[in-house]
Amino acid sequence: MVQSSDNSIPAHEELAPPRDVAPLIRRVGNLVARHGFLTEQHDELVGKLARTREYLAIHTRVNEALEQLNQQLFQELLSVIEQKLTIALQEVLDQPIELKAVSEWKWNAASVEFHVERDGQAEDIMKGQGGSVANILSVGLRMFALATLDSREHRRFLVLDEQDCWIRPDLVPRLVKIIHEAAKALGFQTLMISHHDIGLFAEYADRIYQLEPTSDEGIRAEQWMSGPSQPDRDQ
Repeated sequence: MVQSSDNSIPAHEELAPPRDVAPLIRRVGNLVARHGFLTEQHDELVGKLARTREYLAIHTRVNEALEQLNQQLFQELLSVIEQKLTIALQEVLDQPIELKAVSEWKWNAASVEFHVERDGQAEDIMKGQGGSVANILSVGLRMFALATLDSREHRRFLVLDEQDCWIRPDLVPRLVKIIHEAAKALGFQTLMISHHDIGLFAEYADRIYQLEPTSDEGIRAEQWMSGPSQPDRDQ
């Protein structure tokens, strides 16, 4: 005898929907939203990766170009310094000498050595004219350095202490003239301290003070308004 059993589910029970589909619908909605968010993130990261790869492909050439530009601008600045300080040397010392600056680049930094040339022959700055050349160059380089600083953070006030100490007295007025004109052009206040006769400064200085020690170990200051012949004493 063959027996058969019918275990099939009645049609009305098989097609019956779940009793509560709301949680499932909410879950599907959350997954769809999450998928959209992750897709946007993926696309954004793919874009960033592409731009990074483009940058890495050209960064070496960009760095080389910037380095070349930096060296070019530095050389142009050195050329200006050579020209201006050569003029200063010739005007003060009245000699056919020229300032030369030789630069060298190592590890993205520049080093500069200065010397003077006379008739095409190099001379050590500290030999021959010696201190007088160093005096003039020191003034000029300090002015160039101060001019490059942010005036909002650094007051343009330059103190020159005995910067004429190696210059012959008859040449001091020439140096004072150059300092006066350069300071005016650059908007500097400049204080010169000197042991030379104050009459050498009368033509170009805006104000002159003579300081003298007193017997009680104090200091007496005399302000000269228009030259050494008419002092106004400020105790």
